Amino acid sequence: MPSKILIVDDEPNIVLSLEFLFRKQGFEVFIARDGAEALTILEKQTPDVVILDIMMPNVDGYEVCKQIKQDLALPTKVAFLTAKTKEADVQKGYEVGADLYITKPFSTRNLLKQVQELIYEK
Repeated sequence: MPSKILIVDDEPNIVLSLEFLFRKQGFEVFIARDGAEALTILEKQTPDVVILDIMMPNVDGYEVCKQIKQDLALPTKVAFLTAKTKEADVQKGYEVGADLYITKPFSTRNLLKQVQELIYEK
């Protein structure tokens, strides 16, 4: 059974390139353009990993991560993929439950490797 991944980002170019990357590697890919849409998908699907931007309209990535880890208590790994590079942002990401924090710009090869490691850590 293929691993499931949810990509949550409001930047279409990032969504397209990540969707292509993970589908090519055999993942089942779900897409959300903002945090509210991600939470709706998470009511029906339990992805192995959520790749999550922080700065998005409606519900930000911190809140989505908190919901996944605390309110929904899903066994899903969360990888932030964000332009927020300050130490305080990184710290807040881990405080709300992130398993991984990657800053943009990023290497797709490195991201894929780290996501696969998260999945096989289970």
